[in-house]
Amino acid sequence: MEEKINAEELDVKKDLNTSVIEENNDNTVKDFEEKKNINESQENDEIDVKNLEAKWYVLHTYSGYEQVGKTNLEMVVKKYNLEDRIFDIIIPMEETVEERNGKKKLMSRKLMPCYLLVKMKYADDLWHNVTRTRGITGFVGPKGRPLALTQDEIRKLHLEKVVVNIDLRANDKVEVIDGPLNSFIGTVISVDASGKKCKVNVEMFGRETPVDLDFSQIRKI
Repeated sequence: MEEKINAEELDVKKDLNTSVIEENNDNTVKDFEEKKNINESQENDEIDVKNLEAKWYVLHTYSGYEQVGKTNLEMVVKKYNLEDRIFDIIIPMEETVEERNGKKKLMSRKLMPCYLLVKMKYADDLWHNVTRTRGITGFVGPKGRPLALTQDEIRKLHLEKVVVNIDLRANDKVEVIDGPLNSFIGTVISVDASGKKCKVNVEMFGRETPVDLDFSQIRKI
């Protein structure tokens, strides 16, 4: 009788051990499948990011912190290896003619104080990297969510350079057709054909002033 009971106990233990092994195997397979799904999901996310289009966005900064925000965001890009996600960080500037001490000069000033313009391939994984950067308060858009600039806005802000082919040489006469010197006449001093730029002596306020202009800002006359 005792041998029978022991035999039955052994059978029960054997069944329990088999059940535990099978359960462990099931859990191992389940864990493997879950890890596989997570890895596949991460790979899909990476593929989606690679397929993102680079667009221009506007960031808001604290007053007077435009340069601080720009510098710190550049550090964030370098620290987290985001060079393939965040490309250009710009403090929008404009050139204006101002009078100081009785003399008129061509000056640069902030076009949009408290704002930065950033070209990036945005996805939600960049949210904290950008918004937690010192000097930056967040994105400009509905409820603080990123809203890309339209092509018309990009054109008006001169964010994308227009490629213009023009045959220019030193001493050529040109007319400025864009910017604060619009309609001014000048003489070409030097030409940077690869950079699509030139240095021009502009007749301004009774004297010639050398200024750097893009080909897209002038026309040959």
